[in-house]
Amino acid sequence: MYTLAIVLIFIVCLLLVLIVLVQESKGGGLASSFSGNNQIMGVRRTTNFLEKATWWLAGALLALCVLASATIPRQEIQQESVIGEQIENAVDPSAVPNFPTSPSDVESAGEQTQPVPATEPETDEE
Repeated sequence: MYTLAIVLIFIVCLLLVLIVLVQESKGGGLASSFSGNNQIMGVRRTTNFLEKATWWLAGALLALCVLASATIPRQEIQQESVIGEQIENAVDPSAVPNFPTSPSDVESAGEQTQPVPATEPETDEE
């Protein structure tokens, strides 16, 4: 149904563009090519037809757009937002880090302390 609505929207858009391009402001355009007063589709009736066709096509375009938006295929699976997931996993930047205060805290956390080897500063002797 969605594909049909999209195809109809494109057709109505093309017709609407053609109808609007045929019209010219102040009664020109296609209406000016009919010069006889006794014709069935005279100047007056051509402009009325073009104006009515414009309004009908604009209304049809509106209705088809509403129909297409109502029939958009949606997935049944609820997926969580990636942004929401990042917000849940975010670290509070204002939180104070929890540093160990004593060697027993470090050992209880499962970390082992390794002494840093003392290095003597190198001297350049010549």
